[in-house]
Amino acid sequence: MSGMTDSAPLRDIFDRQFHASRSAPAVPIEERRRRLSLLEKLVNEHGVNLADAVNADFGGRGTALTEVADFVVLRATMGDLKRHLVRWSKPRSVPTPIYLQPARARIERQPLGVVGIIGPWNYPIQLTLGPAATALAAGNRVMLKPSEITPRTSSLLAELVAKYFTAEEFAVVQGGADVAAEFAALPFDHLFFTGSTGVGRKVAQAAAANLTPITLELGGKSPCIVDASCADLETAALKIAHGKLLNAGQTCIAPDYLLLPRASEAAFTAAYRKAVDRLFPTINGNPDYAAIVTERHHARLLALIDDARAQGGRIEEAGTSQGGAPNSGRQMRPALVFEAHSGMRLMQEEIFGPILPVLLYDRLEHVLASINAGPRPLALYWFGSDQRALNQVLQGTVSGGVTVNDTLLHVAHERLPFGGIGESGMGAYHGETGFLRFTHQKSVLLQSRWAQGQLLYPPYGQRFHRVMGWIRKLL
Repeated sequence: MSGMTDSAPLRDIFDRQFHASRSAPAVPIEERRRRLSLLEKLVNEHGVNLADAVNADFGGRGTALTEVADFVVLRATMGDLKRHLVRWSKPRSVPTPIYLQPARARIERQPLGVVGIIGPWNYPIQLTLGPAATALAAGNRVMLKPSEITPRTSSLLAELVAKYFTAEEFAVVQGGADVAAEFAALPFDHLFFTGSTGVGRKVAQAAAANLTPITLELGGKSPCIVDASCADLETAALKIAHGKLLNAGQTCIAPDYLLLPRASEAAFTAAYRKAVDRLFPTINGNPDYAAIVTERHHARLLALIDDARAQGGRIEEAGTSQGGAPNSGRQMRPALVFEAHSGMRLMQEEIFGPILPVLLYDRLEHVLASINAGPRPLALYWFGSDQRALNQVLQGTVSGGVTVNDTLLHVAHERLPFGGIGESGMGAYHGETGFLRFTHQKSVLLQSRWAQGQLLYPPYGQRFHRVMGWIRKLL
């Protein structure tokens, strides 16, 4: 049964899922396990085909890179869900305050109903099937709209999901911005979006018309701070290069700009170039180094470089093309940009590519003031050994998440909530936090036959005042 829009109108698919969720609100653990197992089977049997589709969509992104960038986190998510599904689904008893005793109380965890997911193009498997797995584990029906920028991957996802699931359980719809707008306007029980801040605003506006709760996983300019106490600059540069250049920088939590002690400029430049050469001995034709996803995205990145250069920026490229040839195709050489300033486009926009602006600083207080003057970032990275300075950064800034002395890895920890704040996002998921994101926590109070609540009923006389005096002493 197909879940693609060319076989059923978008609203028809939604209506089928809606009616299915209302006719059977309770979804047994066995059924949730079955759906998770089907998704796991889909990934295990067709992972290679999906990776090939991603490679074709990018015009160059090797299978090993997709395994690391998409499948490792996705498999960890599905494994975590299967291990903890029973415990996370159980009702929770809660203590009853003395003035309501001998009543008992509990919180029941129920499926929301129908969850809509709008996925991005940069990690088109992890960031679509990961939220879908969590929503299915929580007992929901799922509609997924993957990105039109990766059409082969999206088409294969639609084909495979329709093969393993009925449209009432899990369906994929395809199309461009017009379909995405129609999708966001459906009255879902929850709408989950991963993408840019600009599009996220539109999604939020569309959802607001239906009072649909939303999760927005956005992006922004995530700072990376090298502290003066960082003694091993080569190791730091290697980890920063890896975080920046995974997927050629097309990562929402990639270090967006670097804050570097003023005296470290030359040493860091040399260490970063060495790190790039170690990670990617060549750039062109290297399957471990992703291409920029489209010519339009590539042209935008080149324009950012040109704008920075025109405004006095010093561009230091890294990486070696095969045979010493200049850049060709969309596998773009990494670049550091020194003398960066706020007037440059690359300091105003999320970069989403292998360009790393470098800002030199003298005092940590200036760094914190600069970060806090802008929108709150999705991620923050810090390198050093001074615990006092680290605490100053952790307490003096607000960001979605932090990795200390490395990059990216907080997103891979299933026990850590992942999400942004302010312009970098709304709400978090992963682990039990994600499970609860797609769960309704229903309050249930069970009154006892021995209850004396009528002591507080009108008419309010002397007995009422005596009871209230007793209650005030207990509170």
